[in-house]
Amino acid sequence: MKNARLGNHSLIVGVVLLLLASFGTRADESVLLTDLHTFRISNFVGLAAYYQFSASGDTVILNEVVASVNSANNSINAINENNSEVLTEAQLAGLTTEFDKYKELMRQNINDVRQQGYPDMRLMSEMANQAQALSTISTKLYTRARESSRTDSDRRIEAARSAAVLMAQMMSKYSARSNSSVAQTFQGADTEVPLDEQAKVFDALMVELKADDNAGGLKQAIDGVSSKWQFIRSSYINYNDDNVPFIIDRYSKGILEGLSETIGLLHQPV
Repeated sequence: MKNARLGNHSLIVGVVLLLLASFGTRADESVLLTDLHTFRISNFVGLAAYYQFSASGDTVILNEVVASVNSANNSINAINENNSEVLTEAQLAGLTTEFDKYKELMRQNINDVRQQGYPDMRLMSEMANQAQALSTISTKLYTRARESSRTDSDRRIEAARSAAVLMAQMMSKYSARSNSSVAQTFQGADTEVPLDEQAKVFDALMVELKADDNAGGLKQAIDGVSSKWQFIRSSYINYNDDNVPFIIDRYSKGILEGLSETIGLLHQPV
């Protein structure tokens, strides 16, 4: 049963990363925004998987970590290729430098679990802090690119992307809490918005997505995200309760998949 669950879990991760990488953009939206969005999501998906790996040492979950890091690496290469002078060379260099630090910390943390059977808490905390720093930098660059006249984007696409990034952040934070006895030291516990408050922000983003007269495949995709969210919402609101981490992780990835589908449909011409 455990192997079957891990297999399904790995498949979900693969689908999420594939959807993030494959959806095209409208003629009036820069590919740069898509690259930056994928980069932000991939880092949090990989961090969530690492926390699970740190507790289990399972090679299937390790493959998910590697796939997410590779996805982020591909995205940052694409960001450099598709920049078109929207971002400065210094900004791109800074993002690359911070990502290289994150990758090195991830490598060290993976090796600790493989060689010792357990993580080094100091290094794991350092990686979590680096992930937050990387998120802050990439979010600022995304905002700059979005505000550029060359990268005008749709309001609902932005709502869906914001919801996806938020869900990935929540998923990684929940994974940290579920897979470490000292989870409060991770994910910037003193400065980050608590999970229950993040869940309320996600509620508001879902209201914005559902506000328009959606039809056909778009309505189905948004309704699918909404139903999955309602299933796990109370677990994020009451994050200190005794919940089932596997279910939270699986449905969170299903939400990411549904939001990726939603963004792809919103990109299509009316």
